[in-house]
Amino acid sequence: MADPKRHGGESEAPAHPEDRKPVSDEAHSAFTPPLGVPLPPPPEDEHPTSEFARPPGLPPETPEEPEGSAFSPPGGRPDFPAFTPPAGIPVVRLTKEQPWQDRMRTMLRMPVGDRPVPERAERHEDESGPAVPRVLDLTLRIGELLLAGGEGAEDVEAAMFGVAHAFGLDRCEPTVTFTLLSVTYQPSLVDDPVSASRTVRRRGTDYTRLSAVFQLVDDITSDDSEVTLEEAYRRLADIRRNRHPYPGWALTLAGGLLSGSASMLVGGGLLVFIAAAAGAMLGDRLAWLASGRGLPEFYQFVVAAMPPAAMGVTLVLVHADVKPSAVITGGLFALIPGRALVASVQDGLTGYYITAAARLLEVCYLIVGIVIGVLLVLVVGVELGANLSPDEKLGNVYRPLWQIAASMALALSFCIMLQQERSTVLVATLNGGVAWVVYGALHDVGGISPVFSTAVAAGLVGLFGQLLSRYRFASALPYVTAAIGPLLPGSATYFGLLGIAQGDVNAGLVSLSTAVALALAIAVGVNLGGELARLFLKVPGADLETGDRRAAKRTRGF
Repeated sequence: MADPKRHGGESEAPAHPEDRKPVSDEAHSAFTPPLGVPLPPPPEDEHPTSEFARPPGLPPETPEEPEGSAFSPPGGRPDFPAFTPPAGIPVVRLTKEQPWQDRMRTMLRMPVGDRPVPERAERHEDESGPAVPRVLDLTLRIGELLLAGGEGAEDVEAAMFGVAHAFGLDRCEPTVTFTLLSVTYQPSLVDDPVSASRTVRRRGTDYTRLSAVFQLVDDITSDDSEVTLEEAYRRLADIRRNRHPYPGWALTLAGGLLSGSASMLVGGGLLVFIAAAAGAMLGDRLAWLASGRGLPEFYQFVVAAMPPAAMGVTLVLVHADVKPSAVITGGLFALIPGRALVASVQDGLTGYYITAAARLLEVCYLIVGIVIGVLLVLVVGVELGANLSPDEKLGNVYRPLWQIAASMALALSFCIMLQQERSTVLVATLNGGVAWVVYGALHDVGGISPVFSTAVAAGLVGLFGQLLSRYRFASALPYVTAAIGPLLPGSATYFGLLGIAQGDVNAGLVSLSTAVALALAIAVGVNLGGELARLFLKVPGADLETGDRRAAKRTRGF
């Protein structure tokens, strides 16, 4: 048996140092201290260390931040304003208490990230809801009818947003220009957006159809009545198929009544009334003939402006004891595009500059057509020896009762030509009489400038029109467009054209500048009256922190 001492085994130490014998090298280790060196103290813990352990004396590293999310606030700030506050997002109650125009405008004027979550009754409990492309198509078709009927761009966007929102498309953005409508829907931040567009190629004046579309949008966006997608399509098809409430011959007679009433406003008598009415009706028939032959609207205005001017020149050539300027002025009243001018200024004031510029360009083309038609006749009349005096004054005859009656008849004629509902005709007619009374009191009695008087009268028209439309949950155009008819600058337009025809360009341009100022005063006054009406109305969600009504804000000039 081998001796354990020779294999590194331990044994008792000899009594004397000389008796110690050398131990084999197998019993030594490279980490064993030599003889005489004390052993190091044992480690406090018996756990083995790693080569990645931090050496003693180094400060500990800061703990790594957990991996964040694209939807979490940066830096762990819970009060970051762009994210959901601790108390949650305020709720805008889209109830029947306010018209859908104001309810949707409140949401539309907020950025997508700041829009409150609306409280809406669930319409599709047992199904996933209608297909997104069909909802977008319905939205575009409704917007097309509103824009073609002359509605402002902001109200068209509000209607499109309301329809899409009512059918469950919350994250949608409608866009309206003069001839193009588009709407984009994005279900979430990680889904692809769905876009659709539609081009408005034909425009028509039918306020009965416009009121029916407003009623359809009101029913769709209301929680009181549930309108399915199929029912909305059916009602929209019925609205498109509906015939105009007034036949063509009624429109022609209304045009004659309008021109005759306008001639009485500027001092004309019975013979002037008959001549102006006959010229306007003949111009209307010629315009219908040009339209049936497919001529553009520009040429329709050219041919429509020629018969009233020709009637006035004829009366001068036969030496009739009448004012030819009153006849021509009355004929121009029916042609001045006041509706398009008001819509263009309204779009510009609300921030829709592209649509406003396109509408204003359309107004300029139509006015140029009127100018060409009247100038052709006036130049021929001057060559034939017609004594047309540009210094003739039209407003010298002060007949308040006759003029008030004529202003109301003029507004009534506009209502028929605009194809308004019969329920709105009486109110719009009275509103036109109020406009002329205010203008006459300020200008004829008070001696105030015609531009300021026109702006104040138009402001009252816009105020009353907006209040009536909110009361009846309808569009304001039927109550406003016909009522501003007595304020249109027909006489200033005529004298400007006459001055140019007789070679006095400076005087003509001054009169045309006055006409432009009066037209802009009408447009600004109507828009300002509508905004003043909204100041007195309760805004949905105005008592909430994020529910304040915001106007269209772009660059503030820089």
